[in-house]
Amino acid sequence: MQTNFGKAVLAGLGGTLAMTVIMLMAPLMGMPQMPVGAMLANFMGIPPALGWIAHFMIGAALAVIYGSTFASRLPGSGTVRGLVYGLLPWLASQLMVNPMMGAGFFASNTPAPLLMVMGSLAGHMVYGAVVGGMYGAPAPHLQHA
Repeated sequence: MQTNFGKAVLAGLGGTLAMTVIMLMAPLMGMPQMPVGAMLANFMGIPPALGWIAHFMIGAALAVIYGSTFASRLPGSGTVRGLVYGLLPWLASQLMVNPMMGAGFFASNTPAPLLMVMGSLAGHMVYGAVVGGMYGAPAPHLQHA
């Protein structure tokens, strides 16, 4: 199957936007604040606006990985494939990103680890569902004669 790069980037931006809305609304739902853009900015030593841009760039890059590697290999509709894929970046965030940023494995160094982990899972599921839904069925690979 051939990857549609532009479609994957747009799906990643859409998925990241949806995830970001969930993250920003988290405190209104009794969840801890999840300021990923600010956390990235602090970690990289850059202004907060650039941290948010980095967050969206990561989301776009992860969607390109989805489109090139997972979209044609996972079962189900685009949305279901995206939901399944969303587990991978969520797990990576818990095992690699959180510890790098000082939050510990599965947010163990935060005041409310379970809420942080569940909020992250919800955000990544929304991200995956939107990416899969927007990307849709992968394009067939064209055979050259």
